[in-house]
Amino acid sequence: MRLENLYNMHMKDLITRLLVELGEDPEREGLVRTPIRVEKALRFLTSGYGANIDAVLNDALFTVDYNEMVIVKDIDFYSLCEHHLLPFFGKCHIAYIPSTRVIGLSKIPRLVDVFSRRLQIQERLTQDVAQTLQQVVQPLGVGVICEARHFCMMMRGVEKQHSGAMTSAMLGAFRDRKETRDEFLALVNHRSNGF
Repeated sequence: MRLENLYNMHMKDLITRLLVELGEDPEREGLVRTPIRVEKALRFLTSGYGANIDAVLNDALFTVDYNEMVIVKDIDFYSLCEHHLLPFFGKCHIAYIPSTRVIGLSKIPRLVDVFSRRLQIQERLTQDVAQTLQQVVQPLGVGVICEARHFCMMMRGVEKQHSGAMTSAMLGAFRDRKETRDEFLALVNHRSNGF
């Protein structure tokens, strides 16, 4: 099939064709609505492409006299690996040191959602979140750690069920000052009774 023809097909038609190519009968009772369901799921799982960062953050920047570390940790995320379209999922831990402004805490997980709801690799996801936070808030520094499990490693390929991947992005003071990095890592690893 020529590429031009694919561009003229609707997603549900492509999914129906995929089912046929896999040897399935798309008219079978359990599969009749599958193309519509898969299209809906993929639209949600890739909704980050259509997200507007400014609208997501909604002017939730506030001038404040505070220059200590702010951390939001254990932010759940789910994404699709751009290589196999299989899920990877895990947690992000994000810190920044304000210069003159802070961002509303709920906006940080929303930022993770914007970048995780795309075809992605974990390394880029980590970097995208860090660079955007740095650009928008203009803090003294940003640290992001993502830890995830990848179905492309668990279900196929090496088939390692208990392996995980960790990535980090350290900008500004987090990159330049070992003690800042160490404080971030210690606080991320700290588990209190209230959380």
